[in-house]
Amino acid sequence: MSRKSSTTPAGRVKVDEDSEIMAVRSNRVVLDNSVGPAEIVISNGKIVDIVPKRNWTRPSGEKILDAGDLVVMPGIIDPHVHVCEPGHPTHEGFASATKAAAAGGITTILDMPLYSCPPTTTLSALDTKLQSAKGQCHIDVAFWGGIIPDNQAELLPMLKAGVPGFQCFLMTTGVEGFAHVRLHDLHMAMNELQDTDCVLLFHAEQELNEPMPVLEDSTEYDTFLDSHPDTMEIEAAITIAELCLQYKIPCHIINLSSAQALPIINDARQKGAPITVETTHHYLNLTSECIPPGGTYYKCCPPIRDKNNQEQLWAALQEGEIDMVVSAHTPCCQDLKVLNSGDFLKAQAGISSLQFGLPLFWTSAKSKGFSFHDLVQLMCKNPATLSRLEDQKGSLSPGMDADLVIWDPEKEFEVNKDMIHHKHKLTPYLGFQLCGKVFATLVRGRLVYMNGKFAPKPKGDLLLIERRTPTRVSSPYY
Repeated sequence: MSRKSSTTPAGRVKVDEDSEIMAVRSNRVVLDNSVGPAEIVISNGKIVDIVPKRNWTRPSGEKILDAGDLVVMPGIIDPHVHVCEPGHPTHEGFASATKAAAAGGITTILDMPLYSCPPTTTLSALDTKLQSAKGQCHIDVAFWGGIIPDNQAELLPMLKAGVPGFQCFLMTTGVEGFAHVRLHDLHMAMNELQDTDCVLLFHAEQELNEPMPVLEDSTEYDTFLDSHPDTMEIEAAITIAELCLQYKIPCHIINLSSAQALPIINDARQKGAPITVETTHHYLNLTSECIPPGGTYYKCCPPIRDKNNQEQLWAALQEGEIDMVVSAHTPCCQDLKVLNSGDFLKAQAGISSLQFGLPLFWTSAKSKGFSFHDLVQLMCKNPATLSRLEDQKGSLSPGMDADLVIWDPEKEFEVNKDMIHHKHKLTPYLGFQLCGKVFATLVRGRLVYMNGKFAPKPKGDLLLIERRTPTRVSSPYY
């Protein structure tokens, strides 16, 4: 029997200039060890108390948001988002990306270093990025740095300035100013970063020392799929595992597509390598068998693989072999997707999904036995730990930031262009029937989104990680 959900929480709360909330209460609050009635008391942007229902004393009103039977849980943290600002005014910027995130129950994103101009590979570029983002963000934003050949002298300064770690590529990126690294570059960088608390993020596809197959009709998805075989991810996983075992620097594999790489990762973990791994909503919800000819809006790297591979990814999630689920949101205008020719080999890679991560995951996960606690672990707690934000975000307890998402896990809706807040509306999820609709999002106790409306002014902070004396650390998960 399905639970009847409240769709209009009681009280006179509005998203306006003075939208700081004193308390949020619900019959379904997701705490560390329970789901049940509770009131979350908020002061100065922090959770100061969590009160059981029998002790509720304040009447509902302008500063009390009573969510009825809607689920209240920690705001989602998405550690893999590509914002193309500064330098690309026609692409996704901080205003549109964070607005879409707020509508999706996301309270913090981490911006990747790749697609801005300049890329975030120097301290100067990081400062340019911060100046560009200032005053635009509807939610909190932190920033990854990047590793490219010969920038090892920039790494410690960026780390001290507040990035939690660095992304690199083991294959050609096609992005000017962000070359992929060779083994020599990685040894140089990891020597520089030993005895720090940073994490290295790897796009885990590696160029192969073997002839590529003859590529035929480039409007057929199989042609693109053949150009990015599982072997590229397997070889990358081997390289990363060896480096991680040697240096014991936490390493994180981003957007894992091929389940065939998981045994290598698991073996390295058993030997003491501090490796974590993520997969994405598109690998869990889309399969190669369903991609039409010319459907370049499905193109991403690594590629979407077949149904059998997808089932293995879900099994790995259930077994705890994959640590988190992210959007890998890569906005792309229609021109760069070359829809007229439908050429998969010429189209830019990337899928837009930031706004719909919560319902995409929940729609599939609920029928597979995943709980609200599993969702929080995979999309809140573990991303917070990866991002070095676990002391302030990712769970509901006193002392943590009052970052909350209030949502209806039973509410169904269809994805259409009118509801999309990404700058570009092209996404393979148009027409999808999803379950789990976000009602409200709070960042540090302030309403940034509620029932289709946004706060009139951006309320997000730019997050820089404060570091103590550097010490050698092991993986936060193992």
